[in-house]
Amino acid sequence: MPGDADTEVAHARRSWSEWAARPLTYRIEALRRFANVVRQKADAFTDLLARETGKPLWEARSEVEAVIAKVDISVTAFSERTGQRRIDAPMNTRLALRHKPHGVLAVLGPYNFPIHLPNGHIVPALLAGNAVVFKPSEKTPASGAMLVDCFHTAGIPEGCVRLLIGGPDEGKALAAHPDIDGLLFTGSANTGIALNRQFATRPEKILALEMGGNNPIVVWNTPDLYSAAVLVVQSAFTTAGQRCTAARRLIVDQKLYDPLILEINKLIGRLIIGEPHADPAPFMGPVIDNDAADMLTESFLALSTMGGRPLRHMERPIETRPFLTPGMIDMTNANEKVDVELFGPILQVFRVDTFEDAIAEANDTRYGLSASLVSQDPKLYDQFWANIRAGIVNWNRPTNGASSSAPFGGIGWSGNHRPSAYYAADYCAYPVVSSESDSARAAIGLGLRDA
Repeated sequence: MPGDADTEVAHARRSWSEWAARPLTYRIEALRRFANVVRQKADAFTDLLARETGKPLWEARSEVEAVIAKVDISVTAFSERTGQRRIDAPMNTRLALRHKPHGVLAVLGPYNFPIHLPNGHIVPALLAGNAVVFKPSEKTPASGAMLVDCFHTAGIPEGCVRLLIGGPDEGKALAAHPDIDGLLFTGSANTGIALNRQFATRPEKILALEMGGNNPIVVWNTPDLYSAAVLVVQSAFTTAGQRCTAARRLIVDQKLYDPLILEINKLIGRLIIGEPHADPAPFMGPVIDNDAADMLTESFLALSTMGGRPLRHMERPIETRPFLTPGMIDMTNANEKVDVELFGPILQVFRVDTFEDAIAEANDTRYGLSASLVSQDPKLYDQFWANIRAGIVNWNRPTNGASSSAPFGGIGWSGNHRPSAYYAADYCAYPVVSSESDSARAAIGLGLRDA
């Protein structure tokens, strides 16, 4: 049964001031207890996550481990990004820099990483002294509920982490609630843009948007085409392509095109696609549900009607289930290019003649999240790094697999310049600067008549 945004926000509002008044050391210890609770429940959490999302057990386990690791990373980030500073000033005064929590923050989570990504907002928010109302995706409510239960089991007050179950209507009610102090969002660009428009008249509220990407991977001047193919497949098809950093576009030197596509096709043919608990372990599972599978198969056909040339047809082995095989389509000579995030295992391919053309093609998007270059030439990487418009720029590494120990975010339609991960501390507290003196000694030296 859907929850009620008014009820959950009211609970959080009543609880947050007491939580904020607790010493930082208290909040750190509470969150470390949370990490221990997740560690104790890791097997059950992994199983639930795999069953609800369809991702393989090895990948679900990796997500649970990321939730555990997030606490210590956030403690370090909080100290570095929002710690206290004191600076001596003239006349026996000092400047003090401290940070205060915003209050009640809403968190809207996605389904692709239903615990890791919202946890990346929730832990820094709690550490800073905020209360949180978390609405998980309607496609992964059980994973979200178990995450919240772990916070409560660790002794974090129930009022400080509230769970709002529901769909788009509940999400809209939470985002529009007058008594939240901010919203931390991970999801699609369309929803993020709507939220940005909504919050434009509410400058008193913090808004952090983490959205998607139409991410390029460029292959140029590399002799090891097998490794290049591995990097392309990892970038495009891990998590069945359901990562915001997944490669959506392969841009390749015309001279490498035929042998590289051959290697990629051979590798795709070896991928195991199956249920989370299958043996041997699958490389990837299904997409999130049948609606998503329907949309992706229709999108692949639409690319073909635009002049795309299929290099590997996307297939649906079982019509009533959301398993998809990776699809690859050459869009070089298409009569129309669509700059959208197709959130699944579809890779569009573009052939170019010069490296400058490759960079121009890579930048031909409204998004700007992740980009990667596969090349043995460091000078090309220097040129690539300097000219690519993206928040994550990699060299001989996949486009995905970002570290929580670094900022995570992009430009354009990929976010609103509020990077998360290590920089999440920045949007979970606001700076307060104080000019201070132990005594009230003051005088006016100029502009007074004689007494």
